[in-house]
Amino acid sequence: MDATTDPARTALERMIDRLHARGRLRVWSLVVTVFGDAVAPRGGQAPLSLLQDLLLRLRIEPGAVRTAMSRLAADHWVLREREGRNSFYRLAEEGRHAFDLATRRIYAAGPPAWDGRWIVAVSPSAGESARRSDRDRTMRDLGFVPTGTDSWIKPHTEAGDPATGLPSGLLVIAGEAQRIPEGVTRLWSLDGCAAGYRTLCADLSPLARALAGGAALSPLDATAARILVNHGWRRLVLRDPGLPAALLPQDWPGEEARALVRGLYGRLAAPSEAWLDAAGLPAQARPERFRGRFGGI
Repeated sequence: MDATTDPARTALERMIDRLHARGRLRVWSLVVTVFGDAVAPRGGQAPLSLLQDLLLRLRIEPGAVRTAMSRLAADHWVLREREGRNSFYRLAEEGRHAFDLATRRIYAAGPPAWDGRWIVAVSPSAGESARRSDRDRTMRDLGFVPTGTDSWIKPHTEAGDPATGLPSGLLVIAGEAQRIPEGVTRLWSLDGCAAGYRTLCADLSPLARALAGGAALSPLDATAARILVNHGWRRLVLRDPGLPAALLPQDWPGEEARALVRGLYGRLAAPSEAWLDAAGLPAQARPERFRGRFGGI
């Protein structure tokens, strides 16, 4: 059955078309998705040949994959090792730490729990421009939104010390708000995230319908589809400020997108894992963690 009569394969081919239609493809970013989604749970090391075979199914030439791996190695995300004529890449410590932090958000079952507390951080002095720029970037990475030139706020959704990881020299206040005005979420730029989630739902729905209707993909095609599904979701959810449900707009499309991704991921898991087994990757070290992605697949 070819792509013209197979709805699942047709949907996959259109997903690949859209991947290449977005402009210059950042192959290294796609490789990061492969490592985080499929390689990290299996020991964190993969042969170059496996990466090339998988990305070739996404119409990415082997030379582009080699270039991407060289960039990731130069940026200390991966380490290269040789065994005879074969090249292997494994996650460096910096890369593994970054994956661990991102994984919690990518595969979360839903928005973070929240008990109504907030964290407010205030800098008593502006400081040098270069240091201020580094500080602002750190605060954004930690999920804070600026409320002025030297103050930031975010819902307190994590356990533990609210000052952990914050730059030194900040006044940090944690507690419940006395009043939360209507429209407080305008502090965060949610329109772009919402549009991205709606586009993702439109892009993934044909494949979801095909698989729900009984169509199937080959192990390689299922792996390629799983990577595209996860790549699209990852790029959105890591830009999403991650607000608790109580602060999200009523028409927020993020949870519709999460449910769609969870359903697709569950249908693609078995055939894609079979391909990774056949490709020679080690077995998953913690299979229960994999089964628990998105709250259970």
